[in-house]
Amino acid sequence: MSLLVDNFLSDRIYKMSKHYYTTTAEVEIELTDFDTDDLIEELEARGVDYNTNGVDGDEMRILLENIWYKRRTGSDYQQELDSLIYGVLGKLV
Repeated sequence: MSLLVDNFLSDRIYKMSKHYYTTTAEVEIELTDFDTDDLIEELEARGVDYNTNGVDGDEMRILLENIWYKRRTGSDYQQELDSLIYGVLGKLV
């Protein structure tokens, strides 16, 4: 019986040695220590779609509402659409 217990314990220790543990530490930093380009690069690395043109959500909503209204009423909405494209993509049409 001792041999069975020893085998069980040695197998258990072997399996436990394959586990990896992660340590987390909190560090206080000042965002002013980082360049704006470094912060944008970090956001992009995390998969965050950062709008570098500075168009905020409220402005985009207003443009979209104007486009929707003008399209619904049959009015020309090209200027608003061009503004939205430039604001989001940074490209001129």
